[in-house]
Parts: sequence; C-alpha cells; structure tokens
Amino acid sequence: MIVHSALTRRLRMHAAICLLTLAGLKVSGSAREPVTGKTDPLLATMQQELHRAQQNLGKLDPAPYFLSYSVYDESLTLAVGSQGSLFTSTHLRKRSASVIVRVGSPALDNTHGENRTSAISSGTLPLENDSDATAREFWRLTYEEYRKASRAYLNVKTKTQVNAQEEDTSADFSQETPQSFDDATRAENAPEQAALEGLVRRYSAYLRKYPEIYSSTAVATAQKSLRYFVSSEGSVVVTPSTDVRLFIEGSTRADDGMDLIRVETFQAEALNHLPSDSDIAVRVEKMAADLKALRSAPLAEPYDGPALLSGRAAAVYFHEVLGHRLEGHRQRGEKEGQTFTKKVNQQVLPPFLSVVDDPTLATVSDTELAGWYQYDDEGMPAERTVLIKDGVLKSFLMSRMPIKDFTRSNGHGRAQSGLMPTGRQGNLIVSSTQNVKDSELRQKLIDEVKKQNKPYGLYFEDIQGGFTLTERRMPQSFEVLPVLVWKVYPDGRPDELVRGVEIVGTPLGALSRIMMTGDKVAVFNGVCGAESGSVPVSAVAPAMLFSEIEVQKQAHSLARPPILPPPGFERTPATQTLTTGGQR
Repeated sequence: MIVHSALTRRLRMHAAICLLTLAGLKVSGSAREPVTGKTDPLLATMQQELHRAQQNLGKLDPAPYFLSYSVYDESLTLAVGSQGSLFTSTHLRKRSASVIVRVGSPALDNTHGENRTSAISSGTLPLENDSDATAREFWRLTYEEYRKASRAYLNVKTKTQVNAQEEDTSADFSQETPQSFDDATRAENAPEQAALEGLVRRYSAYLRKYPEIYSSTAVATAQKSLRYFVSSEGSVVVTPSTDVRLFIEGSTRADDGMDLIRVETFQAEALNHLPSDSDIAVRVEKMAADLKALRSAPLAEPYDGPALLSGRAAAVYFHEVLGHRLEGHRQRGEKEGQTFTKKVNQQVLPPFLSVVDDPTLATVSDTELAGWYQYDDEGMPAERTVLIKDGVLKSFLMSRMPIKDFTRSNGHGRAQSGLMPTGRQGNLIVSSTQNVKDSELRQKLIDEVKKQNKPYGLYFEDIQGGFTLTERRMPQSFEVLPVLVWKVYPDGRPDELVRGVEIVGTPLGALSRIMMTGDKVAVFNGVCGAESGSVPVSAVAPAMLFSEIEVQKQAHSLARPPILPPPGFERTPATQTLTTGGQR
C-alpha cells in the first residue's frame, strides 16, 4: 500500500563464506575477533557481543546457524502547524536494536512458513555509548530470541513431517557474500528545529484565507538516522540517511457529507533541496482551488471505458497493481495468490513497456527519490533489478528468502525497525517505447471514446494512494484512490470535474489494456505499508492511455458541513461586508 506518509492513518489499512563447526553443528560465518581500535564504540560493542553469543549459543542444541544485530540510531525533529500558528514542536532521539536468530539450517529453519516473526526480537538501547549497558541489552534480546527461535524450529520440523509437501520447496535463507561498508561520515546534520517551525507557520498560513477549507495542517519533519548491521557471516554495514519532508493538507466537506482532502508533499535529502517558496505557494493555491471546485462537483457514477492516467497517477497504479505482486516472498506460501509466480519469461505487459526497480537511483529529472538506499535491511547492496523487459517478466524483488529459480537476494530486503525484512519495492520505474507527446494524449483519449461509442472518457489527474490484496482467501483485486477526476467529452464540451470514485480491478486484465504512454515521466514519493512495516518508496511512470478502466462509487458519510461560517468570514444581510479578525 502506497500513501503519503501522513495519510497512512486515513487508509486501511566480498570474502567467501566460512563454516565453523561448534558442538557438532555448523554456524555460518567466522567467529573472528571483533574489530577494535578506532572503530565506532557502538559498532565495537555490537561485534563483541555478537562474537560472544556465537561462541556460547553454538554449544547448544539446537545451535543457531545465523545471528545478526541491527541498530537504528534515529533523530527526528517534528513541527506541526495550522492557520499560521505552531501547534506542536518536538525533537526525539532513539536507538532501537533488533536481534535475528536463525535455528536449523538455510534449507529449513525457524522462519519457515508463517513463522518469520519468530526470528526477531527488538528493544531500546541507551543513547550514550555505554558499552556495558548496550551489551546487556543485546545479551537480553539474544537469549530471549534464541528461546523463541528454538521453540519455533521444533514446531516447523513437526509440521513439515505431518503436512503435505509444499508447492515451493526452496530454502528458507540464501547463501550470500558477506559485506563490508561504512559510510557514517557522510551523514548530514538535520535542520534546526526553529527552521521547521518557520516552515509550518509560513505554509499553514497560506490556507487561512479560504473559508471553504475547514481544516488544514502543515507538518515538517527532519529525520537523521544511522543504521548499523553486523552478522555471524562477517558482514559489517553502516549506512546513514537524512530526510526532510513537508506535508500540507487541506480538507473540506460537500453538502452531501463527502469529506474531500487534498495533500501536497515535498521530500528531499536536505532542507535547501526543497522547492522554493514560490513553487510551494503555487501548488498550495492550486490545492485550495481544487477543494473549492470539488465541493460543487457532481458525484461520478460507476464507469467502464477509456481512461487517461497522468504520470503521477500511473506511477501509483503500477505500484499497487504490479509492484506488490512482484515481491519475492509473495511467490511462495500456500496463502498467497501468486499472480505472476509461473509467468517468468512470459508476456505480462504490452511489449512496449518495461519495468525496473532501481534503489541505487537518487534522482529522476531533478526530483529526489524517496526509495533510494545503498544497502537493504539485511546488509545486502541495493541492485538495479530488471523486472519486466519489453513486456516479458524476468525477475522478482528478492530478499534473502529464496523462491524457485531465484536463490539469491537482489538487495530488496526491507523493513521498518523491529520487523523482519521481506522483498519490497524501492524505486519502481516504468518506461515505454510506444509513446506520444503528452499534449496529444487527450485527443487520443477522445478518439478511443468515439471508437467505443462511449458518452465520455475519464482523466485521472491526481491520486492520493491505494492498496491491493494478494492473498488467496481474498479477491485478487486492487483499489486506487483518485482525488482529481475529469469527464472528457468527445463532442467538444469542456471537461467536467467529478468526485467520489475509486479505480478497481484485477491485475491481469487491467495491465493488458494499456494502449500507449506519454513522453515525460512523473514521480510519486510516498510511504508504503506492508507486512514488514512502512518504508519510503518512489514510483516513476509516464502518463498512460487505457482502453478500459473500471471505477466504483466511493463510500462517504452523511455529516453536514458546518452551519456557521469560520470566524472572520461572517457576512451580514444588511452590509454584506466581510469581517476579518474583528475588523470590517
């Protein structure tokens, strides 16, 4: 599910690997002495405690064959404002630790099937580099996790003996080359709290002059994090990240009770990389105009016919309809729908379309990408992965969970702190060899409407997010949530704004109906939520013309809009004079 970060609450949700024998069992990796000397004190403590755990747990039965320690050292500055005033301003600092223990062997371990969560335990570390306190927390988490993992492994072995054989008998963990990478010196300082407070005061004030906008919020966040990863295989990975986000939301309500929301988000690696004040002002002004127009726009009816998606809308569409179904872990497991599992080297898209996921790419067309990273959350280097080439399926988004015919990670094992990584999207990029100028696409839509003898087509200008269902016990469907939809008439009438629709469908049919694309790409930066938590993602795509898209009516409340006008916008029948702030 991809959403703007603050909209989540609104939607539903290279050395060779060594083998060391201990107590008759094999522990992957070398129990070498930890790095000392000029090493980061936190990193040194992690390595020392990992080495000690390897030695001691390796003597037990069952012995773990893999251990890893992760630390997320995070600093978050947050400012929230409305109507030009500051509502909240805070600074948080946290160090969280995760310990992963795998018991058994790579072929079959405690994470098998529905037991993935049995491999991880998480806790909070002291902020200071107190070696004793830090080591004690890792000690506690390690032995707590070992007990959980060993119990789960016994359960896994029992089930595999009494249950029927699974369709995919791939191993539970891939063999990979240990990694060594430390880029801690690249970490940039986060913006001062006062700077963020100034942003939300300034930008939240933009919407105070619109009486039809009942609620508005500006949120600015600056996050700086340093992620440490060490494993019993010998990997040592330290990667920094900085992120600045500005979120501006306005909402209103139509007379029939439908709540209407418009959101603009701006994301960059540093504060001075955000768009200029004038650029942001233009987009906020348009947001206000859109909300005013939506209040009086007619409700749309269910529709099935030609449609045009803007590049931004198409990007979200591909993330939901295709991207989630190409995540590696969804290709195995008896509960997954496995839409594309057996379609490798088969055509799944029109032959003029190709799709890659490239988390190594930091920008597209001067726009910074939220899904950029250097190493994934399993310590594997990010890789550009060709998923679909000329319409033919080639690969999947792989973590260290193998699937049939795909036995290694391609650097897409991602997770929120404290959760087990799975194959996830980073920067999903759609390209096309059958395109026309963007300016010609509207006429192409009209031509298709006439050809199908439809009364109108639909143009989806903007989308706020969406979600998809992938399990077998549910319909293999998706839902994309547009906020700006236009009826495009073939007889020359002006386009008509409508509201209250959702794009729905099933993936195999929906993806086959793309006719052509525009010649320019657009970027959607957001946050995607799934089993392994919320991770930043980007989707990049050109505008797309579909021969057929289906929409359904959107559910909404029957709550009336406010009876009284907002303070400062009263009009009296006698004078019809606008009052603002107590002044006539």
